[in-house]
Parts: sequence; structure tokens; C-alpha cells
Amino acid sequence: MTTQDQTTGPASCAVREALARCPLVAILRGIPPADALSVAQALVEKGFTLIEVPLNSPAPLRSIEIMRRHLPADICIGAGTVLSPGSCADVAQAGGQWVVMPHSDAAVIQAATTHGLSCAAGVATPSEAFAALNAGADMLKLFPAEMLPPSVVKAWRAVIPASVPLLPVGGINPQNLSDYMNAGASGFGLGSALYRAGDNADIVRQRASAFFQAWRDG
Repeated sequence: MTTQDQTTGPASCAVREALARCPLVAILRGIPPADALSVAQALVEKGFTLIEVPLNSPAPLRSIEIMRRHLPADICIGAGTVLSPGSCADVAQAGGQWVVMPHSDAAVIQAATTHGLSCAAGVATPSEAFAALNAGADMLKLFPAEMLPPSVVKAWRAVIPASVPLLPVGGINPQNLSDYMNAGASGFGLGSALYRAGDNADIVRQRASAFFQAWRDG
């Protein structure tokens, strides 16, 4: 598969549509199933459309199942820290629509495609980016963003096809979000600045408001 022939299946289209409505991805690392729905509902209330449950969280597939069962159909639920091809089948069975990787293992990307999942591959260099796209990834997670400042995103945007979403992840906060937006970022993965294990829905709601406002003002 070439960079001109990217995945356009139902899951990919749904994720892209959600990203177009709100480019903020909530990364709920460490969330337990007992808190999954209340925190997710707080995020949806504030306008979030994309939620990621990293697989190194407690019972992550259960959290994905709960969210998928109770949230509106146009809210896209996925899994992060997907490290193996077999995990893609588990995510699909739980009702997930997309997977996010910290790396760009072609076997994982291809497994995601096989199971009808959209895939955001983790990359830190242009060579990794194009290799991931050729393997079938339809989005690129620029990770860690602390080492990929807006100037790098701007340079990447000059060579990466405009149709490919670029999502910086790691160190994104309401203060630097607009700089990445202006450099050409398509969306953002929001981690500990939005949610930390143990946070309740009220805390997440407040942080979500700050991020949403920063996006609107940017």
C-alpha cells in the first residue's frame, strides 16, 4: 500500500469525521472500568469525540466495551499502547474502532487493517512516517511531541500528504496547542494534562474545558 492509497474503510472514515469535529483525543491511561463511563460522559459533554484507553490500563477492554455500549455512536472509542498484532483482534471484539501505537511496527498496522480498525502509528522521523504509511497506517502519532516542536511539524507538513492527519502526543497542553495547530497539526493526543489515574469526572471536565477553549481560541 502506498501513501496515495490509504485506508478508507468505515472505521477510518468515522475516526476522521470525529477528528474533523474535534481534534482533541482524550488519552485515559490508567482508568479503571468503574470510572470509565462517568469520565467519558464528562468528555463528551465538553465536545470530545475521540477517546483512547491505553492497553496498559486496568481491564482496558472492559472500559472500551462499557464506553461503546453507552456512548453515542458518533463518539469513536479506541485503544492506545497497542504493541502486538493479536491485540488488534481483542480491540475490535471489544467494540473499538481504532488503535494507537507508540511505534510503527508494520505487523501491528497490518493487523489493525485486517480487523477493520483505523490506525495511528507512532513515529519520530520522516523515514518512520513514510514506512508506516506504506504499511497501511492512516494517521501519524508524532511521539514524543516534546522532541518534535511546532517547527518540526511544519517541516513534516511540507512533505507528508495533506490528507494524512498528524497528531502530536506527549507534552501537549492548553498553552502550546495553538503553536502546533498553526504549524499544521491535525489533532492532539492529550494525556496527563487531561486525565491522571484516580481523577474523577469533575476534574476531567474542568481540564477538558480548558483544552476545548484553547482549541477554539487557536
